[in-house]
Amino acid sequence: MRAVLVTAPVRPDVANEDFAAVTPSAAVLLDGAGIPDGMDSGCVHGVAWFARTLGTVLLAKISAAYSGSLADCLHDSLVAVRSLHGGACDLVHDGSPSATVVAVRIRGDELEHLVLSDSVLVLAGSSADVTVVADGRIAEAARPHRGDLDRMPIGTPGRAAAFRAYIQAVRGMKNTPDGFWVASADPEAARYALTGSTPLASLRAVLLLSDGASRLTDLFALASWDELVSLVLESGPAEVIRRVRAAEAGDPDGTRWKRGKAVDDATVVCCDQFTT
Repeated sequence: MRAVLVTAPVRPDVANEDFAAVTPSAAVLLDGAGIPDGMDSGCVHGVAWFARTLGTVLLAKISAAYSGSLADCLHDSLVAVRSLHGGACDLVHDGSPSATVVAVRIRGDELEHLVLSDSVLVLAGSSADVTVVADGRIAEAARPHRGDLDRMPIGTPGRAAAFRAYIQAVRGMKNTPDGFWVASADPEAARYALTGSTPLASLRAVLLLSDGASRLTDLFALASWDELVSLVLESGPAEVIRRVRAAEAGDPDGTRWKRGKAVDDATVVCCDQFTT
């Protein structure tokens, strides 16, 4: 398959907590969950390290000739990364680094996929139909805790404290049956990923999007999913991020579009021209 990847951090001087990589037959995208100032993670490595390390291990595993299912590969990758933390990290800390995961792989004449937490996979069919694979469990679990956060414009007094309180509440629901599932210190989270497969012959393109990029559609509503696919195929993934940055700049305090971060890391991977 052909793949085009574009990623942009919040600012050039800040580490990008998204990670994406591709091989000729597979692609992964991870979006690390940022840790607000004043909060601890129990880990000396940081979120960017976790996303980059897990993504690298996962891509190698799913690309191996005799690898198991995508969920098994993610489980084994989490086990491997857990061993790399070393004794200095508290892996039972509720703020232990975590990341969303989207992975795709060509296996025979099928494209297999896995989605865990709130990054998005878009399957664009050859007949112009579009299927969106999105894990809405984190949004559903977190919604009751957004009240104070959404009432305060970004940058106003008290907003930082409200954001920390929101993150603390969400941390308490991480990787629990009544909450949501995300790649972190517990490898069993891999068992709760959304998985499936699609015949390659039915696909025109596949998009992997971190939530900093998908917000053009699922938060800002400035393009439908169909329009997003067309935008990427006609103008390239960078145009999606350009439009996201323009929208963010036009609403810096989050009064039009309620969100935790005014600006977020944004990553788009577009895969097409599939062959078996």
